[in-house]
Amino acid sequence: MVVRKLDLPRAGTETFFLWGPRQTGKSTLLKQAYPDALWIDLLRSEEFRRYLQNPERLREELSAKQVDQVVIDEVQKVPALLDEVHWLVENGGPNFALCGSSARKVKRGAANLLGGRAVRYELCGLSAAEIGTDLDLDRLLNHGYLPRVYLSERPGRLLNAYVSDYLREEVVAEALVRNTAIFGEFLALAALTDTEQVSYSNIAREAGISGPTVKTYFEILEDTLLGRWLHPYRRRPKRRVSASSKFYFADVGVVNHLARRGTLSPRSESYGKAFENWVHHELTAYAAYSESFADLSFWRLTTGVEVDFIVNDMVLAVEAKATAKVADHHLRGLRELAKDHAEVRQRVVVSLETRSRKTNDGILILPASEFVESLWEGAFF
Repeated sequence: MVVRKLDLPRAGTETFFLWGPRQTGKSTLLKQAYPDALWIDLLRSEEFRRYLQNPERLREELSAKQVDQVVIDEVQKVPALLDEVHWLVENGGPNFALCGSSARKVKRGAANLLGGRAVRYELCGLSAAEIGTDLDLDRLLNHGYLPRVYLSERPGRLLNAYVSDYLREEVVAEALVRNTAIFGEFLALAALTDTEQVSYSNIAREAGISGPTVKTYFEILEDTLLGRWLHPYRRRPKRRVSASSKFYFADVGVVNHLARRGTLSPRSESYGKAFENWVHHELTAYAAYSESFADLSFWRLTTGVEVDFIVNDMVLAVEAKATAKVADHHLRGLRELAKDHAEVRQRVVVSLETRSRKTNDGILILPASEFVESLWEGAFF
């Protein structure tokens, strides 16, 4: 049994939002944490219609009940409910777990975000720490981090259904785009740029759409939690650094499906990109679950020399190298970084080597398994 690392508050003690991509296990986690909660599932047509037409019914119904904890699943479908939740919280009502897979309608519809009274939690796909000793890295990089897909022997069908459901239920149902065929083409092109710096103009040219439309489409991916930006580190530059950001999809299995990568094998370029996506995933999940509120970025000179991940203000620099033999040319980015930022505390290469070692200039080279073990033990930040 997979035990999730995200610790939710005890029932009846806190009102909070729980966001996360589709099928990461939000509803399952909430049912485990709050088995006695009053559950409102807005995926059920009758409940969706009832509250959409009369959101005040929530206040009326809860006024007639004695309940400490309420879960509202897919709360973004009826943003007006948040006004009722706000009133209830202000007037001594129950605590709420407000769950959703898309913040776009809430954020862009000027919905009530409870005036900062609700904490935000985020559930990511499966992390190495949650899988534990059963971790199969090749399987994870091929199947992705969604629990159901990772455990499946036939992930292709599930990933195809996942993308179809995303287009139908998140994009079409919320009327986020006018032409889903073009958006589907954009998705495939965006997947090809996963872990790379994004050029709106290049994607626009390939998709036959405008640059501003590409920007809007990336905003949809971000707001529906299908991916996130990684911005360049620009503090105190001694040399010219890159200005373009990278985009990382939240699930590498979705990337594999959209980019039609087929089965990934070590030493292939696609495997290396998937490996980098996974390291980003682990850093992101740990930062969210540990409540360290770490800031992630990347460092890149205009000459092309780069370091994949910078944590906070040079607390940690990480390179993801899917190789069983890390050589000097793999270390160039970390060494150039130290020239410009001598204050960097730790420099780490996550690799496929079988034993850890440290170079003469202090770069720690770790097997992937040791990296995630140390990360989740809090050894880095």
